[in-house]
Amino acid sequence: MDTASSRRTHVSTQRKNTPMCQHQPPCPTADSADREAALLVAHHPEQGWSLLCNGVLLFEDTGELLPNGRIIAPHRPLAADRVMRAA
Repeated sequence: MDTASSRRTHVSTQRKNTPMCQHQPPCPTADSADREAALLVAHHPEQGWSLLCNGVLLFEDTGELLPNGRIIAPHRPLAADRVMRAA
């Protein structure tokens, strides 16, 4: 008996966007300048990435992937010997 033809799959075009950050006070949004201050949801150092509760993927080279698909280039601080000092 072939039951595959009697099964129907419902495909919805609507996505439920539930916020990952549900604690109080809420973490900075992915669009804010301090987005890296959000709490960790998943941390995978063996793979070189972490997921923050605002949906930002943070990579070990300091690059970021925002939930909207925007890429933030790595922004490592300068080494101590390369920092200029005022005279």
